[in-house]
Amino acid sequence: MPAKRPPVPLSRERIIEAALHIADSQGLRRLTMRRLGDALQVEAMAIYHHLPRGKEALMDALAEHVTAVHVEQGPTWQETAKAWCRASRELLRDHPGVLALALTKPPKGATALAIREQVEQLADGGLDGAAEAVRALRAFVFGSVAVEVQQSGWADPEVDEWVRRDERADLDFERGLDALLKGLQT
Repeated sequence: MPAKRPPVPLSRERIIEAALHIADSQGLRRLTMRRLGDALQVEAMAIYHHLPRGKEALMDALAEHVTAVHVEQGPTWQETAKAWCRASRELLRDHPGVLALALTKPPKGATALAIREQVEQLADGGLDGAAEAVRALRAFVFGSVAVEVQQSGWADPEVDEWVRRDERADLDFERGLDALLKGLQT
């Protein structure tokens, strides 16, 4: 008889990955602590060891996971801003199930640190009003992704397969990003 494999230890990272999978495939409303425990093959109460505030902590962790983006400083503030916007967009598009959390949860923890880093990078790159620029860039990225997810059919129960990538959306995003960056230069 083959040896039984020991269970994979529960960790905050495993919990978040499983929760993202549930939210992305079934929607955020279907993400319960019990369903998450079942997916992880543990009792739901075991999750509280890693997330003592329970579902509230889980929602915060999911929002943080998709909004705490870091990029290397580019040669210009524009290149840094583009890299950050593109990376943020990709992460949000990869996890449409938690987009609502990203849009509504106030930035804290790693997200607040990432925003501070973005402001510093743009200021170090020579942009006056870097904090206002980061707010405008975040609004642009979040809004763009919200429209993409809406148009993709992801949340429509009548759609069998949603459009994950749309070349038109890519072009619209880049055009909008260029226009916003030009506006921030003035």
